Amino acid sequence: MREIAEDIKKWKNQNKAVAIATIVKANGSPMRPIGSKMAVTTDQQITGSVTGGCIEGAVYEEAQEVLSNGKPKTVRYGVANDQTPWEIGLSCGSSLDVFIESLQSSTWQTHYSTLQQNLVENQLLAVVTLLNGEDTGAKLLVWPDGRTQGSLGSPELEKSGLKAAIQQLNTRDPKAVKLSEEAEAFIDIFLPPSRLIIVGAVHIAIPMVGLARALGFRTLVVDPRKAYANRERFPDADELIIEWPSDAIEKLNPDQGTFIAVVSHDDKLDNPALAEALKSQAAYVGVLGTKRNVPKRLDALRELGVSEDQLKRLHAPIGLEIGAVQPEEIALSVLADIVAVHHGLERQGEIRQKSIV
Repeated sequence: MREIAEDIKKWKNQNKAVAIATIVKANGSPMRPIGSKMAVTTDQQITGSVTGGCIEGAVYEEAQEVLSNGKPKTVRYGVANDQTPWEIGLSCGSSLDVFIESLQSSTWQTHYSTLQQNLVENQLLAVVTLLNGEDTGAKLLVWPDGRTQGSLGSPELEKSGLKAAIQQLNTRDPKAVKLSEEAEAFIDIFLPPSRLIIVGAVHIAIPMVGLARALGFRTLVVDPRKAYANRERFPDADELIIEWPSDAIEKLNPDQGTFIAVVSHDDKLDNPALAEALKSQAAYVGVLGTKRNVPKRLDALRELGVSEDQLKRLHAPIGLEIGAVQPEEIALSVLADIVAVHHGLERQGEIRQKSIV
């Protein structure tokens, strides 16, 4: 939702009718994950994507019908084949269920401002949407502390929806679920943006900030040196923290949505910061350096109380091996490694095959 929220806000301010299409189920290996969204207007404006291109035109036409009659619906798209070439299909061999709804509905009118504010405040939230029955499109908003807003039409469904939403908030994965024998719902997860903490306001950090922001990360640059950490050098960073890095990391309390890149190349800054980062719940901790210096680095971290299990989490040297030399190339290498970890890919193995034949 976050990636299309600004366009939707702009269109609503222009009093345009808007429909949202969401992938609620998928089989096979779709191009876009469950929960991916596409929003359209009646004047052919589109933002977001549900497949990367192969059914977007068909989804747009279905969305126009929803905008016309106000009735939300689920549309299934399957595999295209030679026997039925006139039908819309997915060339990737997958099948998708796409739920399409109008933002002009009373449900969206009730919840839109809350959802927008939730995005601004970077809060974790689950949105339970009924996919069938008389109340198709009804929504229940659920926060991690158990607070709710909205209704699914009956106390029984709301009880089931609340339980299922809390489960998905724990896994942070969107999912279609059965709330009863008849009722099916989609639980969407509104995630706060992942944080990238960059330790060291050095030349490499400058392109890292720009690339990370383009990828949707909230960027925090930490360096105690004001000559380095300033708005002239980092005009686009979300936060500049002029503080000793180990102290800053402790205060920031890294969680599983936090990625930490230590790039100052100064051991008195790097090693204490790494020790604090490796003891945290951060999803990724990496440090700039050479392979030759890794044993020395590990010994220094052991002296700072870092356990062997914690050391196994360290990405050293940081980044994928792409032959990076220039700061922009190094930034690309680091962010590629972080994105791979973010999507659950293993660290072992080559980044591409030697040959496709």
